[in-house]
Amino acid sequence: MIKDITIGQYFPGKSVLHRLDPRMKLLLTLLYLVMLFCAKGFLGLAVGIVYLVGAFLISGIPIKMMLKSVKPILPIIIFTGILNLFFINTGEVLFSWTFIRITNDGVRTMLFMAIRIIFLICGTSLLTYTTSPLALTDAIERIFSPLKVIHFPAHEIAMMMTIALRFIPTLIEETDKIMSAQKARGADLETGSVLKRAKALVPILIPLFVSAFRRADELALAMECRCYHGGDGRTRMKQLKTSPMDYIALAVTVMFFVCVIILNIFLPAL
Repeated sequence: MIKDITIGQYFPGKSVLHRLDPRMKLLLTLLYLVMLFCAKGFLGLAVGIVYLVGAFLISGIPIKMMLKSVKPILPIIIFTGILNLFFINTGEVLFSWTFIRITNDGVRTMLFMAIRIIFLICGTSLLTYTTSPLALTDAIERIFSPLKVIHFPAHEIAMMMTIALRFIPTLIEETDKIMSAQKARGADLETGSVLKRAKALVPILIPLFVSAFRRADELALAMECRCYHGGDGRTRMKQLKTSPMDYIALAVTVMFFVCVIILNIFLPAL
């Protein structure tokens, strides 16, 4: 399970999606998320799914990576689905036993919410798959740069967000190493009651926290040795520039968004 977490990983490539301006990719990701939330029926979700699958095919990243990014959040999806299944009592009753009632509206909502969450995660994962942490930092800083007139720390916020994102794969790898070491010493992490398994995690969490703080201290020391002092006076080796392909991608995304709106108006029940 630990190795299946791909959040924050970057896969270098030369596809059209990799070459897009990172600011445009942030905008496209935001439009995609709004598109999924605006969808009122399964047809609207299907439009968003077609858009995302097409983006994955263009990026050259295997579709299995999309499914791999969903695996760690399966417990959340299942829990959300159970809540919708048992607590929505409108519609035709499909199953009834004592206080448990399962209706067609509950089943529909369960499937709808599960699909939406899955492709929300896949869409945001595609952003980090195709955008390097440095490019993402520059894009976030440039987007927030107009707020500098009110002394908003755009560079510092962008740097913190990117460092946090970059450390996710590192901590995952560290966690996997610690778990392997504990298993080699005879630790049982997979059997027993929930309480027993929770106690077995203590020998993993303590060294993980120690390692995280050590890495953070080393990173801070490295930045100080390089005379890092924030965004004032800093220049960039690569300047962000939009290209015609960026606007074509924006036009295609808007077209899919309009399709979802049209389906909401004329076919809201499907």
